[in-house]
Amino acid sequence: MLSLQSVFPLLAIAVSWLAWNDPQPLLGWNVAVIPLLMFIMFCMGLTLRAQDFRRILRKPEPVAMGVTLQYLLMPLLGWLLVHLLALPDEVALGVILVGVCAGGTASNVMTYLAGGDVALSISMTLLSTLWGVVLTPWLLSFYASASVSVDILAILLTTAKIVVLPIIAGIAINHYLPALRQAVNKQLANAATVAILAIIAIVVALNADEIATVGVMTLLAVALHNLLGTALGYTLARWRGFTEVECRTIAIEVGMQNSGLGAALALQFFTPLTALPAALFSVWHNLSGALLASWWRWQTRRRIRQLQTASVVSKTDNAKP
Repeated sequence: MLSLQSVFPLLAIAVSWLAWNDPQPLLGWNVAVIPLLMFIMFCMGLTLRAQDFRRILRKPEPVAMGVTLQYLLMPLLGWLLVHLLALPDEVALGVILVGVCAGGTASNVMTYLAGGDVALSISMTLLSTLWGVVLTPWLLSFYASASVSVDILAILLTTAKIVVLPIIAGIAINHYLPALRQAVNKQLANAATVAILAIIAIVVALNADEIATVGVMTLLAVALHNLLGTALGYTLARWRGFTEVECRTIAIEVGMQNSGLGAALALQFFTPLTALPAALFSVWHNLSGALLASWWRWQTRRRIRQLQTASVVSKTDNAKP
């Protein structure tokens, strides 16, 4: 059976192009984004066990580093980019606002696709979200001299609804109904991939007008913000001696922001133009994340094949008289 993950980047680009060229059919589907995210999280939960999170508690260093880099690197990178590229004030504020937000649920999805440590990714997202209640307003004030108030209860309830409850439901089925999980296990990856493609198409359609009018410098700032955060997250995690899987997970978590929160705060406290970087980030980090996840998954599979080949050769050599 064809794995959609093997052609995921091509599919992501294709659905993005179609949604951008003809967004009208998808404009009414914005209400489907949260249910689709919940479904993806449920699929992830089916692949996890409670001991995966207990393992994270026994080794908290990767979580601590991921969350620390999230709030050190991304705000600083946003501030540097808006000054280096001389962006207009409202757009610059939007880039910084994205940078001071917590990690987004998209990071969990891309970690899943990349074959990373999903339990680690989810732990970092939850912890950065909790810290964001304090750090997002403070960092925005520090870097942009702007003030916002964050609805603590709304953020916690949304996170619980989208991430925590579906994950717990999946873990519960994995534990108490293993036969059911086994029956659907082979379909999980493709089902989650279809849901991710639907989200990408909807996000692109909802932001088609903004994408059509965006300036080159704004697009460059958004792309560099994401790419530099991901690259530095991976490099610094590698420098600290974490495993390859942990480094990939931290890199994805650091580079992918809760751009939905950024857009909502921009529209509530500032202007639609300030929300533009967050809207672009929503589109860009899904595409870049899809490409990166597929590349890392391909590397992992190639490494496994190399090890299997080496093992066969070794056994053959040992069997010779």
